[in-house]
Amino acid sequence: MSTHPQASRFFLASCIALIVTAMSFAIRGEILGVWTQQFGLTNAEAGAVTGAAFWGFLLSMVIGGPLCDVLGMGRLLVLAFVGHLAGAALTIFAGGFWSLFIATLFVGVGNGFVEAACNPLIATIYPENKVAKLNLFHVWFPGGIVIGGLLAYAMDLQGMSWQLKIASMVIPTLIYGAMFIGMKFPATERVASGVSTSDMFKAALTPLFIFMAVCMLLTAATELGTNQWVATLLSNIGVQGILILVLINGIMAIGRMFGGPVEKRLSPAGMLLFSAIFSAIGLFWLSSSSGNAALAAAAVFAIGITFFWPTMLGFVAVYVPRSGALGLAILGGIGAGATAIAQPFLGWVYDTQLEKNLPTGATVQALQAAAEGTAEHAQWLEVQVASGSGALQTMAVLPVILIVAFGGLYAWQKGKSPERLSGRA
Repeated sequence: MSTHPQASRFFLASCIALIVTAMSFAIRGEILGVWTQQFGLTNAEAGAVTGAAFWGFLLSMVIGGPLCDVLGMGRLLVLAFVGHLAGAALTIFAGGFWSLFIATLFVGVGNGFVEAACNPLIATIYPENKVAKLNLFHVWFPGGIVIGGLLAYAMDLQGMSWQLKIASMVIPTLIYGAMFIGMKFPATERVASGVSTSDMFKAALTPLFIFMAVCMLLTAATELGTNQWVATLLSNIGVQGILILVLINGIMAIGRMFGGPVEKRLSPAGMLLFSAIFSAIGLFWLSSSSGNAALAAAAVFAIGITFFWPTMLGFVAVYVPRSGALGLAILGGIGAGATAIAQPFLGWVYDTQLEKNLPTGATVQALQAAAEGTAEHAQWLEVQVASGSGALQTMAVLPVILIVAFGGLYAWQKGKSPERLSGRA
């Protein structure tokens, strides 16, 4: 429960803003292959375009984190609104790599300001229930991906252009903008508790915070780096790649609704260890599956990544609360930066795997140009399947490392009580 009189409206508007972020992620993933063909992009260039969203996210986190208490959460959400509208418009009229890159950067800036404002807002208005409420808020990232993915799939069946798919983001953007108008935002929990700015920066330099920041590099790359590419990497295994993306994020959305009960049973560190184990199993299985087995493997992977992002934020909000909005922004920014790096890296891995799996004497260009139904086309499908498998196996190393890291964190957390600040929303 919250003592803030407008807590429900703040929470609902925040969730709708996060849906816009997620829709951009899903729609971009669904049309990535179209952009690659229409604009003549390599997979590495396509990865750079998708990575621009996370560089924009990182940029807004760098600005929004340290200045959240100075500018106010309301002003950050105005910047989010502008970023989302401008990014959608620029994407629709893009004509090549650089225009796509800049447009996607604007969308990412909007996404980052949503997180920079809404994470501390929710931690402030629900001080006694941070992990559960942040998980419930972040239901709407996978939930928004399901919405965006199914919408894009339905529009594709109707033969609608990718520009119209991007334009669909504008409606929820206008809704959350209207909901936040005129609302009086509270001071953050850190400010309300009298924790100084210097203490906030000191808290962000403690060993525990630094450890979590390093882990965020790996959790974000595992979750978001893979999710953005899964529709492309798994497009030829007998199941629509976008439907696998929808399945993964549907499971994540349902799982995050139960973040509170799971936290009470496992503890935040236990949730993270659980996530790492299931992510590793799911990715290795997904890399060698097709058809119904791929759906089962995707479900295991989804269970694994369900709690990563919100529980990382919740853990810091509970165990390093003095880091305040800065700490949450740093963690989110690191996650975005890791994902931005993972995008072109995964594209490069995929390109490398394509070259590795080519039949003797064949070229990527020749196989791509092969007519539907020819032997060369069948060869091209085999090459793509093998290459997607190799790329996923490479990414599976990350959660294996996290199993060790979070196993240590779980052992450390036993017997530790969270720090409680005196301020209330």
